Amino acid sequence: MPLQPSDKLGPYEILLPIGSGGMGEVWKARDTRLLRTVAIKILPERIAKREDLRARFEREARAVASLNHPNICTLFDIGSQDGVGAYMVMECLEGETLAARIAKGALPLDQALSLAAQIADALDRAHRAGVAHRDIKPANIMLTRDGVKLLDFGLAKSLAPKPGPSEETLTQALTAEGTVMGTPQYMSPEQFEGREADARSDVWAFGAVLYEMVTGQKAFQGKNYPSLVGAILSADPAPMSVHPFTPAWLERLVRRCLAKDPEDRWQSMRDVVIELRSPPQESSSTRSKTSRWPWAVAAVAISLAIALAFLHFRELPPERPVLQYTLTPPTTNFVDVAVSPDGRYLVFDSAAETGPRLWVRSLDSLQVHSLPGTENATRPFWSPDSRYIAFFAQDKLLKIPVNGGPVQTVCDAPTARGGAWGGDNVIVFAPFNGNKGLSRVSSGGGMPVPLTRNEDGRGTHRWPIFLPDGRRFLYVATTPANGGKDDGIRLASLDNSNERRLVPDESIPGYQPPSPGNPLGYLLFVRQGTLIAQPVDPRSLESKGDPFPVTEQVSRGVSSGKYLFSVAPNGLLVFRPGGSYGNTQHVWFDRSGKELGTVGGKVPSGGSMALSPDGKRVVIENRGGQNSDLWIVDLEHGGAEARLTFDENYNGQPVWSPDGGKIAFRRSNGGIGQIYQRSSSGTGQEERLDDSKDSKVATDWSRDGRFLIFSSRGEKTNLDLWALPMTGFLKPAERKPILLVQTQYAESQGQLSPDGRWLAYTSFESGRSQVYVQPFAPGWNQPTAGKWQISTAGGSSPRWRGDGKELFFLSTDDRKLKAVEVKASAQAFAWGAPQVLFESRTVFSPTNFPYAVTADGQRFLMAVPAGEPDTTPSLTVVLNWLAWAKR
Repeated sequence: MPLQPSDKLGPYEILLPIGSGGMGEVWKARDTRLLRTVAIKILPERIAKREDLRARFEREARAVASLNHPNICTLFDIGSQDGVGAYMVMECLEGETLAARIAKGALPLDQALSLAAQIADALDRAHRAGVAHRDIKPANIMLTRDGVKLLDFGLAKSLAPKPGPSEETLTQALTAEGTVMGTPQYMSPEQFEGREADARSDVWAFGAVLYEMVTGQKAFQGKNYPSLVGAILSADPAPMSVHPFTPAWLERLVRRCLAKDPEDRWQSMRDVVIELRSPPQESSSTRSKTSRWPWAVAAVAISLAIALAFLHFRELPPERPVLQYTLTPPTTNFVDVAVSPDGRYLVFDSAAETGPRLWVRSLDSLQVHSLPGTENATRPFWSPDSRYIAFFAQDKLLKIPVNGGPVQTVCDAPTARGGAWGGDNVIVFAPFNGNKGLSRVSSGGGMPVPLTRNEDGRGTHRWPIFLPDGRRFLYVATTPANGGKDDGIRLASLDNSNERRLVPDESIPGYQPPSPGNPLGYLLFVRQGTLIAQPVDPRSLESKGDPFPVTEQVSRGVSSGKYLFSVAPNGLLVFRPGGSYGNTQHVWFDRSGKELGTVGGKVPSGGSMALSPDGKRVVIENRGGQNSDLWIVDLEHGGAEARLTFDENYNGQPVWSPDGGKIAFRRSNGGIGQIYQRSSSGTGQEERLDDSKDSKVATDWSRDGRFLIFSSRGEKTNLDLWALPMTGFLKPAERKPILLVQTQYAESQGQLSPDGRWLAYTSFESGRSQVYVQPFAPGWNQPTAGKWQISTAGGSSPRWRGDGKELFFLSTDDRKLKAVEVKASAQAFAWGAPQVLFESRTVFSPTNFPYAVTADGQRFLMAVPAGEPDTTPSLTVVLNWLAWAKR
């Protein structure tokens, strides 16, 4: 029976068709239980009606569902229904297929290699889990804003044979009707010859796909089916080296993937991943031929960029071409970039673990130089005359001359989210203050003054940039309290006049002023990964035409949410291509910092985590773009992973109940977060724990189960600490929170000692995040009997040892994990000097817990950068990008 919109398949409501193919139809649908959009694939009747094939489908679907990888499309559910047959439910993805992208032409080499690394890593993960795809092709690879997604394991096969005779019977059944499984251009010779197809057939298909990405042509072609099969069985593809910039090592890698004999290919995708991550160095003679001339071209392009900058749009031929080239930042840990207003310099934020973090490159030189004194620097921005670089470090706003020199303090700026330097020596920046609005300060130093404000203090204002007049500025606003009606890029001014929203996109803004022959300005922003230019009147910034795409696939930093592009008034555009980056691996360390092993696979970005009370499981926050879900990893049984949350909201910051039976977590759909709990087994319904409207984050659960500790933002104060009673109540309305700590500063990350007597937490009362300890709720709602500052050089994320005799925390100044010996009784609290255990590679956060500690205090599980090749930095520099407006 054909499906129609509004039909139901179990709990899934059919919405509209997405596509169809030889292996079934795909429909967009709505999961009415979890209120999320999904994709449903209806399988052909020949599979749905045959018990043997359905049994195999269900067995292999379970294997595919077990795969947890950021580059593999998640399989949520399978089912069957009379009149329809069998179906599978998958995540619904937005983007375009690799086939659609290749139809536009060959991919730039750096982009092709980045995508290939993600595809190879996903296939390696599937193979190690015992699943071969058997239908790798560009149409089954989706390019999303967050990277590659491998689709359609409909032909997937278990690599490990199951006991009993049924496996052979089922294999014969799949091919008995003479149907070749897969798509011909990407099928290996052994598949055409009827031999057993294993993971090495996926290696073949991967080679064919990579060849097509780089060259824009299929590796094997024929006028008809027989000639195509003949080419695959006996011919070699045309050399890739006829296409410029194709390195010899890549030609060798693809050739080996496409070897006719499976024994001559790479024997696993892991081998391919290693080659892509660490390509072999070419010989000196090869480098002289293949490496020096691109650098010469780059040098010429850079010289042209400077010439264009200094000409400053003098009379030029009416049709200047767009010129673009690629630059490699000076460090693999590149995070941010900003081009100077005069278009002569780039400043990089390197995120180095030690030493200076800011590097400057003049665009008329191939050399870069670091800026001593910029340790821990983040989010750099320029002075209007391009002579100074401002940045944030140690909870302060600082500045330094572009060629180096003494670092000067401007003001305190805890956990800032961007800044801009305008006229009259005014800096506008986004500190972590009570209302999370913007502040202004003199660039010469002084006391910051609030400039913008969210009425209820729940949203955020961040990423400001000044317009050329030095008085008006743009910034990004999120305002969840009023339903997001004011969200997006807003226009404001230093005199607080004419403030309004320009576009609803929550992207860092950019602005291109008018140029000779073009009286319009252009507002730049990113929408769904694509850089958009909106023509505007330069005086009013009113729209003056339709927006148009500038470039696709602009990277977004997961930890900051900032899109990575920068533009100068002379028409110079710099951006980082690709999707979100910053993959994370969870790694065990001992007290000396020695790595002991990993937990789970790599994830797009790791947030908070928590070990179960018995230490046998860990719940991990897996972030992907704006959304996040919780996964539980079974540490006792080979690291098996099970997904705990499934909706389209942010789900994170988990806390275990003392018996390990439940997990409390924060759910947010746009800024306001509420606390929910559900069974750690994944069964049963989720439950919201209170009915207040304030945004809150759970941080700990008392060992006796009586209280859940959480932080919440008050209407007139910053984050405060509370205790939510958890026993003796049945309804959320009956739980009345008890205030623990409330000041004008931000208090968060509350952690109870195992005996329940002491509360460790962080506060910004000193102007930066520090760790404090006080008695836990003495007399309830009464002033505390004492409070002690534990950290001295900044502190975050306190954790107690299981017996309460040590307190651990992350130092925000030097990113080191420190331990404090604790000697406490029922009447007194005493502690020793903080001792360094080892240098941490985790990312500081004022609210998250990016590590967990075992009860004996001997091992630490930490979320650290994975260092994968797809995070290898590259920058695209575009001269005269405005010529694209005429396309």
